Amino acid sequence: MKVILRKNFEKLGNVGDVVEVKAGYARNYLLPKQIAYAATEGNIRALEEEKKQIEKNEAKLFESAKKISEELEKISVTIPVKVGEDDKVFGSVTSQMIADALKEKNFDVDKRKIEIEDPIKALGIYNVKVKLHPQVTATVKTWVVRE
Repeated sequence: MKVILRKNFEKLGNVGDVVEVKAGYARNYLLPKQIAYAATEGNIRALEEEKKQIEKNEAKLFESAKKISEELEKISVTIPVKVGEDDKVFGSVTSQMIADALKEKNFDVDKRKIEIEDPIKALGIYNVKVKLHPQVTATVKTWVVRE
């Protein structure tokens, strides 16, 4: 059965692709979850309109992510942590701690969008990446200080 994808689907393709799948997979999974349409002439025309709307929304999301990224680049956050002997941090700084510090500065960022490359287990200054959009990443300067 031929279907037209309404959403980017990792295993099949991108929006607007016409793909051949088994009839049961289309009927029982793709069509009910509105991941795909049956490939008819009317649905192809409807998808073209939907694509235009999706592109407009993506452009708006990209622009807003760029603006937020520019603002995030300008700020820095301070994370106070408990330390033991030799300035060793108990535990490590988590993405939730950074998200809470950003929230105090009026930036509502989901903790899953914060990418910490190596665990932060020492005092110092770190550059933490925040992925706001698939094409936009901001870097936030994070100060880890003694509590």
